[in-house]
This record gives sequence, C-alpha cells and structure tokens, in this order.
Amino acid sequence: MQKTYVSTLYKLMKQDKNVISCLSDSGTDYDEIIARELPLQVINYGISENNKVASASGLASCGKIPFVYTTNAFLAYRSYEFIRDDVCLQNKNVKLIGMGCGISWSTLGPTHHTTEDISGLKALPNLILLSPSSPKELEKCMEFAYSHIGPVYIRIGMGNEEEIYQDECNFELAKNNTISEGKDGVIFVTGSIISEVLKVKEKLKEEGKDIKIINISTIKPFDISSIINESKNYKKIISIEEHNIIGGLGSSIADVIATNSLDTTLYKIGINDTFAKGYGTYQEMKKMNNLDSESIYEQVKKILSI
Repeated sequence: MQKTYVSTLYKLMKQDKNVISCLSDSGTDYDEIIARELPLQVINYGISENNKVASASGLASCGKIPFVYTTNAFLAYRSYEFIRDDVCLQNKNVKLIGMGCGISWSTLGPTHHTTEDISGLKALPNLILLSPSSPKELEKCMEFAYSHIGPVYIRIGMGNEEEIYQDECNFELAKNNTISEGKDGVIFVTGSIISEVLKVKEKLKEEGKDIKIINISTIKPFDISSIINESKNYKKIISIEEHNIIGGLGSSIADVIATNSLDTTLYKIGINDTFAKGYGTYQEMKKMNNLDSESIYEQVKKILSI
C-alpha cells in the first residue's frame, strides 16, 4: 500500500500545488524523487510528529491541503492531543495517513503496533476514519480525502498487501462493499486482514460452507443500514479485525445491534484485550496472534457449528 500512497499523492501534488506532503523521516526513495521535483510541496519534519500535526493545521489555515504521513503508532498515539485540539476541534482540512496499521510492524513489537487506533480516534468529532483493504481501495480513499473539506484519517498496511479487486474498486463513503456472497453466515472485515479472510472462505467452501464477506472501508461514518439488513438474513454475524476487539470494528457493529434491538448474535475475532504476542515476520506475527487464515478458519468453523 505504501507505493500506492506515494504514487497517488504524487498525482494529486502534480494537479494541485496546494497539496503538501508532510513526512517524518518515514518516506521512501520515491518521496525523495518527488521532493527533488516538487521541493515546495514536501516538508520533512524529522522525528517530530506532534509538531508536524500542529504545523499541518497551520498549513490548512493558509489554504494548503497537507497529507501527514508517518508510522501509525506515532501518529495515532503520540500525536493524539494535537489531532484532537489542532485538527478536529478546529475542523481543519488535514489528511492523516497512518502507515503500518495492526501488527504489520511485526519485528519492532507492541510499541510500533497499532491495534487501538480505531477505538481512540473514532471518538473524535469531525474526523472521518477510513480503513482500506487493498491498494486500489487506498487510491479511492485518497481521492476522496483530497476532495473532502475536513479532517480525514486513513490507516494503511505495509505488508505487500494483495489486491482483492480484479476490476474497478467502487469506494463510497459510509457504504460497505460485498466482496462475495454466501448463505451460511456473514463476515464483516476491515483492512488488509481481508486477504486472510478470503482464504478462509475458500477453505470453508471445500467443506460445503459458503460465507458472505463484507468489506468495511469506512469506520466513521458507519454504514448502519448494512448491519441492519444483514441481521435480517443471518442469525450470526462475525467481525474480523487486526485490532483490539474492544472499541474496534466489532464494537461499532455491537452498537448497531444493541441500539436497533436486532435479532442476531455477534462474534468478534481480533486481538482480545491484550498487546500482540511475540516477534517475527508479519506472517509469523499473525499466526502467533491467531490472525492467520488457519487460525481464523478454526474460529469461524467453531462459530458456525454453535
């Protein structure tokens, strides 16, 4: 997703000189190339995320459109007060892109993992939260962020995410996207973990079980109608996220179920009120934390048998 972010940002910078790339020594070789071509549209703040977010608010006040890009944990946690007070409270036109969501920073451990950002940031007024599942969807999310006047937060992976869309990705704000149909159950999923979920669907299909998969790329504002509609067809709803199940996607779904007195049962799969276990490659980390396809398959199979 990182390459897609840089290439899409470059396109936006070329068409609009007000688009500013704000970095914290966390760019790529491509960023350096862009900086040489468009030096007045790139600012590298160094390891100074709080100052960068505050500065981005100032840039927005001057008519600029800053895209603040850095390690997700440093953005969502270290800069939380600045996002709240300088961006959201002032309703500034700042775009926040957290790179390396979930446990994709694998070997660097819990200090670099971002498994609580949804729960913390979705409580902030004026902030739109986007969680794209693939490179094509990220491109659409960035185009939306550019066109929207106001704060937008986009959480992206960094694990060479697979493309799940063979054709065009039809992103629409606050509208969930059905990836595949199925009659035996429904899974709501957000972010790049969807690639593991699609493997689970194929494995279950071999056993005669067909699961519907719905991709949630907009965390806030939330597509309430999608949850209500699916609850009419399925008595079991499963949420899957590379995030703490407390305050994350599953909690948003639970709010809809409770508020609307829906006749369905929710089962949440994710990180269960703990920091991620172990160190290793991204795939090894997913396996250690029961978020690889085999572990998810065992959990989903058990839920379907209840």
